Amino acid sequence: MGLPALVMSVLALWRLDRGGMWRDEAVSFQVGRRSVPQIWLLLHEVDAVHGLYYLLMHAVLAVHPGEVVLRLPSVCAAAGSAALVAALGTRLVRPRVGLWAGLLYAVTPMAGHFAQEGRSYALVAAGATAATLLFVRAVRGGSWWPYGALLALTCWLHEFAVLLLLAHAVSLALARAGARVWRGWGCAATAVVLALVPMVLVSRRQAAQVAWLREPTAQTAGGLLRTFLGPTDAVYGVCLGLALVGLLGLVGRRGEPT
Repeated sequence: MGLPALVMSVLALWRLDRGGMWRDEAVSFQVGRRSVPQIWLLLHEVDAVHGLYYLLMHAVLAVHPGEVVLRLPSVCAAAGSAALVAALGTRLVRPRVGLWAGLLYAVTPMAGHFAQEGRSYALVAAGATAATLLFVRAVRGGSWWPYGALLALTCWLHEFAVLLLLAHAVSLALARAGARVWRGWGCAATAVVLALVPMVLVSRRQAAQVAWLREPTAQTAGGLLRTFLGPTDAVYGVCLGLALVGLLGLVGRRGEPT
């Protein structure tokens, strides 16, 4: 787990000080520099989905307001995600698979991109990966409440993280999980959804803020997959093939998540 985290850290720190912030990063910086009451008032009007992240950045930027400090939480989160991917691969298959999975994540273009961005997405990825590791542990006899608590917190970093519940449900279905597992997951999932309801109600009133976004199509979904797996045909084909091989190797292992 240490090597993937180290590789991710080196790549994320390279040219971290670019000498400028793009638009959304500038928003993170400006809002993070406001007082907590000012941030609270802002969230009543816009950007409620990023409220927890802005409060986190308020604490971080209080140490030293600057471009590099703004991005350091994303660097740390990305390194943590690489280590967690390695731990997940180790737990599902074996240590060598975990090592290569973590390294592949570390060199993924999209992971590197968000590791250097002063926004919440790298932290959301880390939370989602950690929640998935807790999900695997719960399926194998552990408690479901750490999984539910962490996933709820991740959803408050960005509400679309709730879609991870659907992915985990598909994993349970493919693994032919028993009734006990489904009951435990169902209780945790219900708690996550209930915890997210206030965010959904507030953010729904702010939907006009993202009205410029177009509905996704098969073409945009394919473009997103290519962005994540690799920019060239060779890299894309290899990474996609490895992902499919891994999925096929896990489908049907009764009682274990895929």
